[in-house]
Amino acid sequence: MISEKPVLVIGSTGYVGGRLVPLLLESGYRVRAMGRSFSKMAARSWANHPNFEMIAGDVLDFESLRTAARGCRAAVYLVHSMTAAGQDFARADRTGARHMADAAADAGMDRVIYLGGLAEAGHHRLSEHLASRKEVAGILKSGSVPVTDLRAGAILGAGSASFEILRYVVERFPVMLAPRWVETLNQPISIRNVLLYLKGCLETDAVLGQTFDIGGPDVISYRRLAEIYAEEAGLPRRHIIPVPFVSPALSAFLIHRMTPVPADLARPLIEGLRNESVCGDERIRTVIPQRLYTCRETIRTAVESSRADRVETCWSDAGCLIPPEWAYCGDAQYTGGTILECGYRVGIHAGPGEVWPAVAKIGGDTGWYFGDLLWRLRGAVDRWIGGVGLRRGRRHPDCLQVGDALDFWRVLEMVPERRLLLTAEMKLPGEAVFDIRLHPRDGETEIEFLSRFVPKGLGGLLYWYVLYPGHQWVFRGMLEGLARAVGKPIVSTPRRFTPKIPDTCPPPWEIRD
Repeated sequence: MISEKPVLVIGSTGYVGGRLVPLLLESGYRVRAMGRSFSKMAARSWANHPNFEMIAGDVLDFESLRTAARGCRAAVYLVHSMTAAGQDFARADRTGARHMADAAADAGMDRVIYLGGLAEAGHHRLSEHLASRKEVAGILKSGSVPVTDLRAGAILGAGSASFEILRYVVERFPVMLAPRWVETLNQPISIRNVLLYLKGCLETDAVLGQTFDIGGPDVISYRRLAEIYAEEAGLPRRHIIPVPFVSPALSAFLIHRMTPVPADLARPLIEGLRNESVCGDERIRTVIPQRLYTCRETIRTAVESSRADRVETCWSDAGCLIPPEWAYCGDAQYTGGTILECGYRVGIHAGPGEVWPAVAKIGGDTGWYFGDLLWRLRGAVDRWIGGVGLRRGRRHPDCLQVGDALDFWRVLEMVPERRLLLTAEMKLPGEAVFDIRLHPRDGETEIEFLSRFVPKGLGGLLYWYVLYPGHQWVFRGMLEGLARAVGKPIVSTPRRFTPKIPDTCPPPWEIRD
């Protein structure tokens, strides 16, 4: 019997959580999702389900977590601080785990389910991130609520970081000089099997207080995984040559340069590959029986999904989406800094419903409707200085939702047929947003492009004013290119405009025009 009390899912907009929530809802569960961004959760296709509720909170803020946990019968904890910058991630993970253990006890939950990492020290000490996940499991178990720790190795599925690294590396390099860990054995698991294990842990008391290793049926080397991918993708045979001088740091650097996965995410994944990730026991198979998908089956499905643009969630979905106040206010004195702006608008003989599809397709394979060579050059520069670059593209060629990555931007706000607000994630000497708005005007639509920038120091000011003439030229060209994509004539040539500065600063979720 499914309890009337909701299941609290923490990390609901990440790669795993974004797939677990709809599975639980389809199975009849009530689900409460806690997150730091209401708009990001509200944009999900399952946000309007009658058994779904969302609540604002942060695992680092105990009071908000305790409020979110109140009334819930169980929690699924999917929080991982995947960043290689400094040591703050370990401290943040410890704090979040202590808060979760206390909040679960305060709410009288009957279980907490944690998705941890599978690896043993062996000949190499555990990477910092695997060690942190092991520590988190221990902290959660120190509380009074029974914890089920599911330890997984590489999770394979369309959009997962492990799969995307495999895909880009194999597709782009017919000959690879690889680290010696390409021969390390691991036991990958399909995302479908991970989701069914998580769901199964809500349905049996046999898992309470237990630690289970979860993996697929194959114990395999990374070399063999690459060979299977090449075969399933219809690529010629790849030649992989292990060499001793390729370190995890160098591997992460090369992955950052050659794939959409940033170094901060690639490095902890690569460092974890030094350790064998093979299940030490397989009791979970009898406790929660299910059909386990082989690596070949999983890769085949992932390749097909990627080619058909059926990627439900992506590694780039994860992360906090906190809108900067100045992006909505425009009051420099209120926000404590100078806001520099460049705005252009054009009228087009079309309704907003005709214009919006072209706006929603911007970026990715579609490009930016003008100066694509310049956009690629800017992306390449950003990549070489440590930014995300353009390679991560977009999750889907036609559909956008709040929180989606869009080249080196991220969707901050979206109101179909009215507004698309993007926040910059490229390396900049300041903060930037790009605002696209559509205004209906007597059978026509006025399209506005507005770039807003808050510089940091003299470097930020120089950056803005040196590039300002180029921004004007690009905006004019983009507006004309967008009109061509819509297939409707423009009323007049693009012209500059000065945006109105609001007198007050309403919350972001109240801003619609």
